[in-house]
Amino acid sequence: MCGDRLVVNGLGCDECGTELSGHFAPCDFCALAEDDRQLLRVFLTARGNMKELERHLAVSYPTARARFDAVLGRLGIVPPSPPSGGAATGGTDPGRSGPTVATAARSGRVALLQDLAAGNVDVDEALDRL
Repeated sequence: MCGDRLVVNGLGCDECGTELSGHFAPCDFCALAEDDRQLLRVFLTARGNMKELERHLAVSYPTARARFDAVLGRLGIVPPSPPSGGAATGGTDPGRSGPTVATAARSGRVALLQDLAAGNVDVDEALDRL
């Protein structure tokens, strides 16, 4: 009611009537619907492979990605924004024409992460390539 975070003060079993009171940390995942928790189980079992999630759900990649993003949203997790260009992400060496070695390496990592997000490579392959 006041806007502060709620805490759990009691747990109970409907079957046997056992009750436990105290101060318990809330579980963000427990508030998800069963199908959302199952989606996360599949994703984690597949070690973050979106293609595997797509196969499990028997839907297209964009649909699997949208469902996964929706679960992240329900958990309050916002995916990071892609980096913008410019000095903060590299740039050019003043004495040379073209990107610096660090910028080229960063660009390769960004491309790899984009391939990973698109499902073109799985997590293990991406780790090997990094």
